Amino acid sequence: MRATLVFCLLAGLTGSRSTAADRPNILFIMSDDHTTQAIGAYATLLKGLDPTPTIDSLAAEGICFDNAFCTNSICTPSRACIITGQYDHVNGVFDLGGRIEPAKQMLAVQMRKAGYQTAIVGKWHLKVEPNFDYYKVLPGQGKYFNTEFRVQGEKPWPKNVVVNKGMHSSDAITDATLAWFKETRDPDKPFFLCHQYKAPHDYFESAPRYDSYLADVQIPEPATLWDMPDTWGSLATRGHNDELVPHIGTSIGRRNPRRSYAFDLPKKFPKEFQWDYGDKDLSDYDIKRMAYQAYLKKYLRCVKGVDDNLKRLFDYLKAEGLYDNTLIVYTGDQGFWLGERDYQDKRWAYDPSQRMPLIVRYPAAIPAGQRSDAMIENVDFPALMLDYAGAEIPASVQGRSFRSICETGKEPADWKQAAYYRYWMHMAHHDNPGEMAIRTKSHKLIYFYGCNYKGGDQTPPAWELYDLSKDPQELNNVYDDPAYADVRDQLKQQFAELRQQVKDDGSHYPDCEKVVQEFWDYDDADRQKAVRLSAEFRARREGALRKAGKLK
Repeated sequence: MRATLVFCLLAGLTGSRSTAADRPNILFIMSDDHTTQAIGAYATLLKGLDPTPTIDSLAAEGICFDNAFCTNSICTPSRACIITGQYDHVNGVFDLGGRIEPAKQMLAVQMRKAGYQTAIVGKWHLKVEPNFDYYKVLPGQGKYFNTEFRVQGEKPWPKNVVVNKGMHSSDAITDATLAWFKETRDPDKPFFLCHQYKAPHDYFESAPRYDSYLADVQIPEPATLWDMPDTWGSLATRGHNDELVPHIGTSIGRRNPRRSYAFDLPKKFPKEFQWDYGDKDLSDYDIKRMAYQAYLKKYLRCVKGVDDNLKRLFDYLKAEGLYDNTLIVYTGDQGFWLGERDYQDKRWAYDPSQRMPLIVRYPAAIPAGQRSDAMIENVDFPALMLDYAGAEIPASVQGRSFRSICETGKEPADWKQAAYYRYWMHMAHHDNPGEMAIRTKSHKLIYFYGCNYKGGDQTPPAWELYDLSKDPQELNNVYDDPAYADVRDQLKQQFAELRQQVKDDGSHYPDCEKVVQEFWDYDDADRQKAVRLSAEFRARREGALRKAGKLK
């Protein structure tokens, strides 16, 4: 009787999680700003260039997610979501100044509790010391060359620094990870390793061996680099009578006089690009075409460096018999604009920047060659990895494991049908207004509330609604189309409810929330005020440009 009781107790303890022998190693790979448009397994326009054969092979051997989204398309907040499993308004990281204190670095803490050896190599970007057993991380954004790392040592964080003189960061990060495997990994424990590249973050600098890559190739151009339909956008993105087109969203060509690749590239890389932004003999068409080709080639050379280095890493895992018993997750920290709509960078709630690549491989449980359109958010990533580790998923985690989707390709009946998005850094760096959005499989509703944390520096608020089943490029704003009135109202209600579910109740920045609520209904009075705000913002921006000598 006693033996039976002991057996039952042991079975109860082990039945809720995997045994040590069943648990995979876990390798989480994140590149910076690697968008789906630049991955062969996703790409359409750039697919023929084949920039990512290694990543494409990973996708062919596992599951590729077509509807994976970040909750805030900027580096630090995205990483904070993944290390905590919480939305930014809960974990407190709203922008690039955010940090996650060691005790709150949930994912690493729970992996260690589950018996995993934890390590992180590469970009960290959360300011405080990583709470991993081992770390070798870039200071802040890090450098592309002469790569510096913050490491453990005799001095307190962040004073122990080593430098890889002359090395490109993608090479140095891969070398560091391989060195950890060979010198530090405990073969008696499963490992949880975060391997995180700086590349292909702007401004793009690749290793010299890639200088000839794509040199003689004409990179295909998106149609919206040149022409945007009048049906796209709103007062928030275009201004009244298009008066804010030069001032909202930084550009490839001369559209935005404050910041563009046409202006920045020759300034940043004078030996590579010697055109004169103000040369009257160069038309807007000529200079945009040159800037786009330069931008894409520099970006794709960085992508190629990441892909080649992943081959080095995967070849080592295969040689050591670790490849097939390791859960491998590949992603970027958000999407990125590759010239679509004459935009650069990320930040927008539109799909090119909200969508993340997400590929998961683990042949012991995940069938090869699957694709899924399930709605996945980056707050779900840690729950998936903890689930496979047999680790406890704390109640503080807002995300949910999608392990069953990985293994069956099917969504549970109660799986989420909408993703939440909010970008807080109003008009910072790349001239993007403050915005929030709800994204379903069939529609996207974006609310540009257009103010900073204190409710100031207002740009015109507006709403945009896109029918993704008919308009996947998000070019036809149907918010005011009578045929979509019911859909719009239903989505607005769902949006308000989703805000409460994810706990974005506005209490963190009440002055900002007042503006959010003021224009939520968007009646005639709201629209008239938005027109006034458009003119006021144009006057402020043009005054600043004149003062800076960029507008006469």
